[in-house]
Amino acid sequence: MFSLKPPRPTFRSYLLPPPQTDDKINSEPKIKKLEPVLLPGEIVVNEVNFVRKCIAADTSQYDLWGKLICSNFKISFLTDDPMPLQKFHYRNLLLGEHDVPLTCIEQIVTINDHKRKQKVLGPNQKLKFNPTELIIYCKDFRIVRFRFDESGPESAKKVCLAIAHYSQPTDLQLLFAFEYVGKKYHNSANSINGAPTGGGSAAGSGSSQKTPLFETYSDWDREVKRTGASGWRVCSINEGYMISTCLPEYFVVPSSLADQDLKTFSHSFVGRRMPVWSWSHANGSALVRVAVIKDALQQRKIDQRICNAVTKSHPQRSDVYKSDLDKTLPNIQEIQAAFVKLKQLCVNEPFEETEEKWLSSLEGTRWLEYVRAFLKHSAELVYMLESKRVSVVLQEEEGRDLSCIVASLVQVMLDPYFRTITGFQSLIQKEWVMAGYQFLDRCNHLKRSEKESPLFLLFLDATWQLLEQHPAAFEFSETYLAVLGDSTHISLFGTFLFNSPHQRVKQSTEFAISKNIQLGDEKGLRFPSVWDWSLQFTAKDRTLFHNPSYVGKSAPCIQNGSVKPFKRTKKTYSSTLRGLPTSPENGVIRDQEFLPRRSSLILRGKPGPPQPVGGQDGGVERYFREWSARPADPHGVLLPQFSGTHIKLWKLCYFRWVPEAQIPRGGSITAFHRLSLLADEVDVLSRTLRQPGAGPLQAGLAELDQGRMYFRARGPHDTPATPDFLSSSFPFSPVGNLCRRSILGTPLSKFLSGAKIWLSTETLANED
Repeated sequence: MFSLKPPRPTFRSYLLPPPQTDDKINSEPKIKKLEPVLLPGEIVVNEVNFVRKCIAADTSQYDLWGKLICSNFKISFLTDDPMPLQKFHYRNLLLGEHDVPLTCIEQIVTINDHKRKQKVLGPNQKLKFNPTELIIYCKDFRIVRFRFDESGPESAKKVCLAIAHYSQPTDLQLLFAFEYVGKKYHNSANSINGAPTGGGSAAGSGSSQKTPLFETYSDWDREVKRTGASGWRVCSINEGYMISTCLPEYFVVPSSLADQDLKTFSHSFVGRRMPVWSWSHANGSALVRVAVIKDALQQRKIDQRICNAVTKSHPQRSDVYKSDLDKTLPNIQEIQAAFVKLKQLCVNEPFEETEEKWLSSLEGTRWLEYVRAFLKHSAELVYMLESKRVSVVLQEEEGRDLSCIVASLVQVMLDPYFRTITGFQSLIQKEWVMAGYQFLDRCNHLKRSEKESPLFLLFLDATWQLLEQHPAAFEFSETYLAVLGDSTHISLFGTFLFNSPHQRVKQSTEFAISKNIQLGDEKGLRFPSVWDWSLQFTAKDRTLFHNPSYVGKSAPCIQNGSVKPFKRTKKTYSSTLRGLPTSPENGVIRDQEFLPRRSSLILRGKPGPPQPVGGQDGGVERYFREWSARPADPHGVLLPQFSGTHIKLWKLCYFRWVPEAQIPRGGSITAFHRLSLLADEVDVLSRTLRQPGAGPLQAGLAELDQGRMYFRARGPHDTPATPDFLSSSFPFSPVGNLCRRSILGTPLSKFLSGAKIWLSTETLANED
């Protein structure tokens, strides 16, 4: 058993800062005067003074003193103390350095170390003991720890109960976004519903390009024309959601299907989710999503009618290949179970106890196995669309979970537009938001864990695998993907808040009526879009979204006084653009027979070649082999190297809050830093060539205004040394965001019964 009394220190260091007891006493008036920065509609519901935030796991020397506040949007720790051991902070404009959005909280653990009691707080539970410690488990793998040794016991209990209550709302309209939009509407007479209309701008500073939201007929029509999809039309029979409440008001269907046919067939599909077009290849093949036909008697007839319509929409009248995702891919429960095990491994388990068996434990989670399965199946469908030139129909029970991942990955591999920032955002709008992906349930905003599953995170992980293998093909960086995943846990953006467009309209209309908000011609309230990145980050910080390795399209240059396009030929691309040699035996077709390094964090998958698709033995393998033999083309088809040795753990996403995993001045950020400096130099030279009459001063001003890289090249003779603040977790900092130690040095995972902390919301110990 462990002792509850803190051990008396036997050694005093004169190098570390002095104990903070005196500082705490002297700062009492300052702590009480600290006030939070609140958003429109945000109110403080409870607070407690003289709280200690734990920074390090092995000492309280660096702990911060301040005020803990719970609002209807976040928990916020206010302090005047500077953050120790931290040289850089990537600031979110909506959140303070120590803030956690309520929808990012997964579990709340209160502890009384004197009575040796602990409890996981639910929304309406009572707390019979006065907590001396509060541990917040976050959905983004953070663990935040507070101590109440000097706080009033009743005040500490009240703030813990307030956090538990407001972080686990029972109704959708209790989420903060509704209050925010309502307040913005009342405070602004010049904007519709207090929020700007239209899509968000691209991530780059100064970019005016908007992300299409696919809420209008014109957005879908432009996408059909962009892909050159002949034989397809935009359908408006679902206006007012008269046919299906889980489909958008406008979608694309085969031209040969009349509206009356669609109305008749819709009743036979689960959720009335009739066949919906996603994308068309230049060769005429199309990608279609559909739910399962629930009418067994009419199944064969309707299925044949739909296949004939898809065939007629193909210029060559090619056959249709149907992919049953429920039979070929893991289900949402299996994905959730794998994610729980991954979180337990990356966060709860002490590194010193799991280092020797870490890779085998990682394999046991099956997370990387599932990422590989989705990449592999998507690549096989790319073969059907691009090589076999047949249309592909993705069939799933409801057509709004696994098909979101597969349809998106297929388009990322085939269409270079979706590898740009604006294109990727439009892809998510089209295949996730408007297609009825259940963000509310899958992200567990209302804490209904039986429906939770990290499908969107798995898609971002799979996209990162492609980015890692083909860095020159993507305009965005892995920081962009990580921040995008974090944004799903901020209850402000309508993008990731609802299960369907219909739910947004219905719930926001009801809320507007209850608050006497006049909607006019609008269909529901207009919530902020996550694509408006200026709401979260400054223009300078948004430049971290840009990938310095990206090879853009042809750029103009000056030659003999005239502007001419500069064309890059395939011969100028080295094989390193794929990240690894292009030998067909290097992971594309078969596994390599070698063991990974322990520190490589990659998972060796089960051996075995890809299964033939469409009855063509060797067709897939031959297609992959021929693709691998061609010169790398960042604007062509991308295929993943999906053997186990090439599917890696996304360390920036899962390890960024773990101090032990942080590499000072190391990791992939060092290469990112050097490439950014090089890309910035190239940008400066390009702008100089485009403006031959401009002097050095004008060129310098243009550089300041148009720079797209976070790291800038000051001059040709500057030494590109790695800054001291860079680490493998950049731009995130694990300082103060994770503390494994629970009571006086006891490992948290042991004290709280290991995996139960992530699997159960029941009380872990009796209060009596």
